[in-house]
Amino acid sequence: MADFNTIDDLDMDGKVVLTRVDINVPVENGQVTDTTRIDRIVPTIKDIQAKGGIPVLLAHFDRPKGQRVDSMSLRQVVPALEAALGQPVVFADDCIGGPAKRVVAALKPGDVALLENTRFHEGEEKNDATFAASLAALGQVYVNDAFSAAHRAHASTEGLAKLMEAGAGRLMQAELTALDAALGKPERPVVAVVGGAKVSTKLDLLGNLIEKVDHLIIGGGMANTFLVAKGVEVGKSLAERDMADTAREIMAKAETAGCTIHLPVDIVVAREFREGAASEVLPVDQCPPDAMILDAGPDTVAAISDLFARCKTLIWNGPLGAFEIAPFDRATNAAAQAAAEATRAGTLVSVAGGGDTVAALNRAGVADDFTFISTAGGAFLEWMEGKELPGVAALKAKRP
Repeated sequence: MADFNTIDDLDMDGKVVLTRVDINVPVENGQVTDTTRIDRIVPTIKDIQAKGGIPVLLAHFDRPKGQRVDSMSLRQVVPALEAALGQPVVFADDCIGGPAKRVVAALKPGDVALLENTRFHEGEEKNDATFAASLAALGQVYVNDAFSAAHRAHASTEGLAKLMEAGAGRLMQAELTALDAALGKPERPVVAVVGGAKVSTKLDLLGNLIEKVDHLIIGGGMANTFLVAKGVEVGKSLAERDMADTAREIMAKAETAGCTIHLPVDIVVAREFREGAASEVLPVDQCPPDAMILDAGPDTVAAISDLFARCKTLIWNGPLGAFEIAPFDRATNAAAQAAAEATRAGTLVSVAGGGDTVAALNRAGVADDFTFISTAGGAFLEWMEGKELPGVAALKAKRP
C-alpha cells in the first residue's frame, strides 16, 4: 500500500524515533509467559537502528486507568525485551517529563529505550493534546508498529502521528499489506468464513462482508440462527431466535449484492456438551428436539473445501463448531487444513484473525501455513467491519 510512509521513507539518521509498540504480554510472577508480541517488534527496532535511528519505545500495559499501578509497570517486560533484541534496554520510569527526558538525552546510536506505561497518564486514553505534545518533545520521528492498538484514538497511537513525521513499522506494514490484499484489492473470487456464537455481535461485520465478498460461509452458533430464519428446526442448539428477522434481512441483502451465503448441509448433534460425548451426523433439517448442533458435518466440510479450491482469497474469523472439545473440532480442523493446502499450493491468499480463530488454527496445526494471521483482535474485527482505524488514518494524514 502506498498511501502511508514506512521506515523506508523516513530520514532517521541520528534521530530519536518514538516507536509505538504493543508489548501488552501475559506476565505471571513477574515473568513474561508468552513473548510472541515482543518477538514480532524486533524487525522494526533493528531496521530503525540500521537507518541510524535511536528507537524509544512507547507502549501500554493492561488498564491502569490513568493511575500509577506498580503491578502494571512495563519494567517487568525489560528482561524479555533484552533477550529478544540481544542487547540492553534502558528503562525510564515515566513516559514524559524529567525521567523520560534524562533517559532520552543520554542515548547514543545503537541504544534502545523503553518508557513507562503510557496509560499511567489520563491524557493517553483521552488523546489529550498537551500529553501528546509532551511525548512528541522527546523525539524527531514517529513510527507506529501497534496495529493491535490502531482502533483506539489515543495520544500515542493517533495524536502523536499528527505532530511529527510519521510512518508504519514492519509489523503494521505487514498487517496493512495483508489486509489490503484480502479486502482492499483482492483477487477474486473472495470467500469469507465467519463463525462464533452470536449473530448479534457480528452484524456490522456481516453487513460489510456481503458487499465485499463473493461467498460467505457461516458457521458455529451463528449458523443455527440463520437455519432458524429459514424455518429449520435446531432442537436445543444455541440460536438467537429473536434475530431471525435480521438474519433474513442479511440473506436478502446478500442476494442483491451477488454474495452467496453458505450454511451447513449436514450437522453433528449430541445430547450433551462434553469431551467425547456420543454424537451423530444428520442432514441439516433432522436435528432431534432434544439434541444440540455442535459442529458442521462432513458433507459441509467437503463443500467448503471445494469452495476454497475454487476461490483466490480467503478471510477467516471464527470457528465452524464447538472447536474447543473433540469431536466437535473436526469441521474447523478439516476446513482449516483444506485452506492451508490451497495456500501452500499457491492458489489461495488466506488471511485470518480474532482470538478464537488463532486458537482454532493453532489447534488444527496450520497457523504457519496461512498467508497472514492477525493477532490484533479488536482492530482486526473493526477493519473487517469496514471501519476506519484512527491509528492507521493518522499515518495517512498530511505531515507538517
